[in-house]
Amino acid sequence: YTIPASHGEGRFVASDGWIKKLVENGQVATRYVDLDGNPTMDEDYNPNGSYYGIEGITSPDGRILGKMAHSERIGNSVGINILGNQDQQIFASGVSYFK
Repeated sequence: YTIPASHGEGRFVASDGWIKKLVENGQVATRYVDLDGNPTMDEDYNPNGSYYGIEGITSPDGRILGKMAHSERIGNSVGINILGNQDQQIFASGVSYFK
């Protein structure tokens, strides 16, 4: 599915060594993928050119998520020109976790 992306120059950049560590640690949370589900650098699917198609990563303990796309931009008349918007519920999930 798609989710709103709104940025100027922002993208995920890291050395091959750091990316290897992130992958090995299971810290790559989300990626830009093509229609076959493969991480991609194709700008049709990876609008900002994030290395290895990485869209979001977590802290080593998994408690902190940093991501590029805007999960908060969901709702009536928000991003109405973007097909397939999905409400990821990440904020509600976080609140529920701590209740």
